[in-house]
Amino acid sequence: MKTMNRFLLLIVSVLCLLSGLQAQDAVALRKKHNNLEEGVAIQGYDPVAYFTQNKAVKGKKELAALYEGITYYFATLENKEAFKQAPATYEPAYGGWCAYAMGAKGEKVPVDPGTFKIIQHKLYLFYNKFFNNTLNDWNRNESNLKKQADANWQRLNR
Repeated sequence: MKTMNRFLLLIVSVLCLLSGLQAQDAVALRKKHNNLEEGVAIQGYDPVAYFTQNKAVKGKKELAALYEGITYYFATLENKEAFKQAPATYEPAYGGWCAYAMGAKGEKVPVDPGTFKIIQHKLYLFYNKFFNNTLNDWNRNESNLKKQADANWQRLNR
């Protein structure tokens, strides 16, 4: 009986260890695939403000929250609390990379946090530098680019 209990304890311990390693792997994968600047998403902009104020608002370091290994900054405590209630609702599509580039080429391209669009309650960010605002290109072919971006993002995250 003692041997059986030890064996069961060993199995439970191994399963717990493997479960912990899988969680660490998932966090490492999210960090690898998300557009982070010094470990912070959206270059420190508040993800909730895009929805509540319809503009890009810089967050504050002292109002940071961690979600599945990704750090987000918030402009207000209310926004931080809203995020904590439904984080997946506010996270940007495609890990915060340019939606147009993800759709057109399947590439991870940095964004201008001030260039964004909310589509069906999801935040999409776009590259906008050197007279190249990819939001304009996205708007011309949004349906096809979104389908392709979704497929490309799935492929990149395998």
